[in-house]
Amino acid sequence: MISSSEMTETETETAPEMVAAVASEAVRAEISRGVDDEEKEKIRRQKKLEEALEAKSLRRIISAYLNYPEASKEDLKRWERSYRKLSPAHKALVPHYPLKLQRLKRCISTNSYFIINMLQAFEPPIDLSQDLDDCEDSNLECAPNEKYILDERHNSSCQPALANGCTNQEESKSMRDSLTGALSIEEFQRKDANDHSPKNHSEDTRIIDKRYDCDGDNLHHDHGSASLSPHDWLDPSLQSHVPLVDVDKVRCIIRNIVRDWAAEGKRERDECYKPILEELDSLFPDRQKESTPPACLVPGAGLGRLALEISCLGFMSQGNEFSYYMMICSSFILNYAQMPCEWTIYPWIHSNCNSLSDNDQLRPVAIPDIHPASAGITEGFSMCGGDFVEVYSESCHAGMWDAVVTCFFIDTAHNIIEYIEIISKILKDGGVWINLGPLLYHFADTYGHGNEMSIELSLEDVKRVASHYGFEIEKERTIETTYTTNPRSMMQNRYYAAFWTMRKKSALTT
Repeated sequence: MISSSEMTETETETAPEMVAAVASEAVRAEISRGVDDEEKEKIRRQKKLEEALEAKSLRRIISAYLNYPEASKEDLKRWERSYRKLSPAHKALVPHYPLKLQRLKRCISTNSYFIINMLQAFEPPIDLSQDLDDCEDSNLECAPNEKYILDERHNSSCQPALANGCTNQEESKSMRDSLTGALSIEEFQRKDANDHSPKNHSEDTRIIDKRYDCDGDNLHHDHGSASLSPHDWLDPSLQSHVPLVDVDKVRCIIRNIVRDWAAEGKRERDECYKPILEELDSLFPDRQKESTPPACLVPGAGLGRLALEISCLGFMSQGNEFSYYMMICSSFILNYAQMPCEWTIYPWIHSNCNSLSDNDQLRPVAIPDIHPASAGITEGFSMCGGDFVEVYSESCHAGMWDAVVTCFFIDTAHNIIEYIEIISKILKDGGVWINLGPLLYHFADTYGHGNEMSIELSLEDVKRVASHYGFEIEKERTIETTYTTNPRSMMQNRYYAAFWTMRKKSALTT
């Protein structure tokens, strides 16, 4: 039996140890809180830097559009100088040439008018006044040469015969606004903005933002917080000069408009889109009888025509696009076009090569060939801005899609194996992957970027990888086609594109 004096002595001895243990626990908790606060601060600064990088990228893209008139006029001046160097005898052989240059000037003005109207309809989803200098630490993980580098996209749309190329893809997020009586771009709360899995929505075109998890807080892309109004960032005095390669991308977009939204592009659409649409139609014959339409994803949707046509077939269609150049233009056509043939552009004026006649080169093209809002889209049609890998690798997409359609897309990957893996993960068991396109790997010849990853597989290897991820080929053939080619040009570059239907037989077991 322990006496009271012994017990008191024991308690006296153990009390300091207990106090020390409690104090140690408190210190650990304080350290943990400090680490958490430090991590939160790092995340906050990281987000701020990413937003500043995105603002810088978007300002550069807008400047590229705004620089189009001046850059085109510089080309015109160069052609005029060359003409003036001709001898009088040689000038007499082409007396119409000065008139052609005047016509070119008017064509440039018409294209510029379309561009400025397109930009006036665009509301930046972020504060464009953000500057990298405002970031406390520009050495964070997301450096300009990593996430926001200009990587090659839609390379196949620029033929070698053209004087100007469009070989770069810009970092993209989304746009929002609404237009009464037309397809609308709506502001999404966190719930919708981060869950791009197929679901019923109101009958409109939604350009939705990517970049966040599938659950959590509200997005911070609020126009009310942006300090620059459209009138500010369209002010010529505020635009920055950009490399000519950026303006070349604008010219490339003008040619892409013909492919997707002009009667003149119907031949290419019939070669590329029609086989895909016919295949979807045959694979889902009872879709109109189902309570919920089958969900189809179109990565690399470009200017949105294929995604819209799939929606008109009776699918819940979502296009995904990474390029801000593309998103700004597709938003304008999908949401703001009031009637067919509302606008006129001159897509072929930027090169004097391989023209059969001046009239061919200077011919106008009316756009759009249809009124998107009256095309008969299916409820749930949407456009999602963001990188395919970042958006659709999120768990909320797993097994959510009945079909994935890739058209001139899979060769845009740094790692095509990753593309195939994600396509497999997001498809339901029994879902189909329809692909059409070449293997013109867009990062294969990226010089000057030593750390640029590019996995370039043969078609045989691509099919072998697809088999590993649970795909079985049901149909396969080659389709001869072009991409944004001037149909009246003396130079016609054609692709022998791989066209297949693969079905995901079962979930991958690892």
